Formats: sequence, structure tokens, C-alpha cells
Amino acid sequence: MKHVKLAILLTSGLVAAAAAMQAQEKKMEAPKPGPEVQKLGYFVGTWKSEGEIKQNPFMPTGKFSSSDTCEWFAGGFHVVCRSTGTGPTGPVQSLGILAYNPEEKVYTYSGIDNSGMSTAAKGHMTGNTWTFKSEDKMGGKTYHGRYSMVTSPADSYTFKYETSEDGKKWMVMMDGKTTKAAAPEPK
Repeated sequence: MKHVKLAILLTSGLVAAAAAMQAQEKKMEAPKPGPEVQKLGYFVGTWKSEGEIKQNPFMPTGKFSSSDTCEWFAGGFHVVCRSTGTGPTGPVQSLGILAYNPEEKVYTYSGIDNSGMSTAAKGHMTGNTWTFKSEDKMGGKTYHGRYSMVTSPADSYTFKYETSEDGKKWMVMMDGKTTKAAAPEPK
């Protein structure tokens, strides 16, 4: 009888441990992207941009164009965009990462380019307008940046980058249009 009680006790303990492990496994499931993250899917694809750099104290004026390829990063939480193009100073390459920060409830952008520039911005989406703001230092001075995109149908958006010394009076540095490249026709 003693052995039967011990067997029942051991079996009950094993069943309880298995149930606890199964409950723990459910708690340990990988996180899934929420609806805010899924909105970043708009940018996934190949895009062509054309625009103009306006008169400003930081860079030469002129036309620019680029080809941008954006894709989901593993896990589906970030969109990584690689860009190549030409501008008033010659060839341009950049890398950008779009994400959503659920703690701060903001979209984020981190980017670098081949001129040595890097930036980090936080943004919001209101209707069909995405607006990202940043603070960067140039020549020892802090400048405010504001990059806005107004999406049209799912295949294009207009953009504008503005800068300000005080965050109140803004100067347009560049603007343009980006259009999604048509998907290749099946063979």
C-alpha cells in the first residue's frame, strides 16, 4: 500500500510538473507584431524616388533620384530599406530601419548614409500622413528635423524634409515623390 501511495504521489507530481511546463511554454511564445507594426508593411517593396534639394546652408541644391528596396526583417517587427541613387554631390547610398516602439507608442526611424550622416527620429501616423521628428547636431549647433510623407494609393507618396533652429520656424530642404515599382509580370 505504501508503494501505491508513493506511485500516486510521484505520478501526481509528474503530471503537475508537466502542466506547469506546458503553461510556462505558452507564456514563452514569441511575440507577434501588432496592428501598429503591420502598418509599416506599406513600405515593403521596391520604390523609385525623385526630388529636389532646395537652397540651404548644409548641402548643394539640385535634383536627386534613388531606388529603394524595403523588406521585413526576420521576426516581422522592422522594415529595412536600402537605397542607392544620385544627387548633387554624386552617388548616394543609405540604410534605414523603420519600427514601432510600443512602450513610447511611436514609430522610429534609424538611418545612415555614405556621406557619414546618421539620424534617429520618432514619428506618428495620422490619417495618410507619417511625420518623423529628429534633433541632429551640425557644426556644433542643434537642428530640428521634420520628415513628412503623405501616402496616396498604395503605390506612391509625396515627401518633404524641413529643418529648424528653434523648432518653430521651418525651412524646406528637400521634397519629392516616391512611386512603387510595378511587380514583374509572371513568365
